[in-house]
Amino acid sequence: MKVSKISNKQRTIAKKVTLQGVGLHTGENVTMSFLPAKENHGFAFKRIDLEGEPIIEADANYVVNTQRGTNLEKNGVKIHTSEHVLAALVGLDIDNVLIELDAPEPPIMDGSSKFFVKALEEAGIVEQEQEREEYIVKDVVSYKDETTGSEITVIPSDEYQITTMVDFGTKVLGTQNATLEKISDFKEEIADARTFSFLHELEMLLEHGLIKGGDLNNAIVYVDKEISESTMKKLEKAFDKKKLSVKPNGILDNLTLHYPNEAARHKLLDVVGDLALVGSRIRGKVIANKPGHFVNTQFAKKLSKIIKIEKRNKVPTYDLNQTPLMDVTQIMNMLPHRPPFLLVDKILELSDSHVVGVKNVTMNEPFFVGHFPGAPVMPGVLQVEAMAQTGGILVLSTVPDPENYLTFFMKIDNVKFKQQVVPGDTLIFKCDLISPIRRGICHMQAYAYANGRLVSEAELMAQIVKTKNTDS
Repeated sequence: MKVSKISNKQRTIAKKVTLQGVGLHTGENVTMSFLPAKENHGFAFKRIDLEGEPIIEADANYVVNTQRGTNLEKNGVKIHTSEHVLAALVGLDIDNVLIELDAPEPPIMDGSSKFFVKALEEAGIVEQEQEREEYIVKDVVSYKDETTGSEITVIPSDEYQITTMVDFGTKVLGTQNATLEKISDFKEEIADARTFSFLHELEMLLEHGLIKGGDLNNAIVYVDKEISESTMKKLEKAFDKKKLSVKPNGILDNLTLHYPNEAARHKLLDVVGDLALVGSRIRGKVIANKPGHFVNTQFAKKLSKIIKIEKRNKVPTYDLNQTPLMDVTQIMNMLPHRPPFLLVDKILELSDSHVVGVKNVTMNEPFFVGHFPGAPVMPGVLQVEAMAQTGGILVLSTVPDPENYLTFFMKIDNVKFKQQVVPGDTLIFKCDLISPIRRGICHMQAYAYANGRLVSEAELMAQIVKTKNTDS
């Protein structure tokens, strides 16, 4: 698998939009607002009811509990039942939104994503400048819960697709399947599929004081066992209803199914919401057999880890035959270094925040004489120096007279050497600013690549200083 950029742009909403309701499990009244967010922000929840208004990113690594929904926690701050909100965002092909809440749980509304979709569409969806990064599935990735037999697999596909298969071993529900062929169908085919519960689960939840915000308008109840008169009385009291009954299709009282396979569609909705926690759009087909929040989020964690590793090790490609932005003569007009200590041959790219340089490593390098006789290897310290010289071009490009400055190291952190560099290798250096350049101080993340692999990396800090023998 690999990460690659596609041509479509990131999207957010045009304005703030607010909903009010009650949390399904907490029973707390809640006001929730969707707000526009900058590019590469992703999805995050903000608890405006707490001191400091802490933010919890929609990240699989923050999942702490999945018993009755996907619950997140960061630094002791919690968000309950996040999946329906996140599903609406992904289903509308939105990338960046901040979700503000004055309680720990979003409103359950009708138990689906329909009202969130409606609110987001009312806010308006706008395109942003930067392109969306999408994870293209090239290999099969699976996660299986051996205890339950639940399993999720993703396979290559031309677009994001999801199929769910559910079988709870009950006659009332039976075996159901649902498929989302393309994300643009989410609104019409999946968004209004409501959450559901079995009677035996409902009894347990009521016993433990959960589903405080539940009523017959936001949860389908499948009656999978005979109801005693005493149980029916308890349910009537819990739902504040004078009379409850079981419909011929095995559903408790006055709800009408939107689809015969509404349970499978809602499970698909949950998969969409839970996989939003991966943090990257997916181009691949997800096949979920007996999905649930635990297996969904465990799969999300696994996929997120794979994506992060491949992003970190991803080797950018450059046309080494293109006319360079700067050749070695131009580099020497900017850098004070000279052979044999000039370790950059040309500059391919230069912007306000990054630079890409190249060095052709030959056997003529003086350091190969002693490092090592009979086994020439470029010293790691010189790889770091070469990355720093490339970064020097970036910081010196911010002054009108770079020839009058020297560049000095201030700090080197997190240095890692992955592969040996030997004669015949072409080194490509890429340096990205970690923070804006201030007072001539440049803090950057640097990488060195050769032969399609990452060979070294380091976090560098340097400062340019004007030489004393120049005019003020």
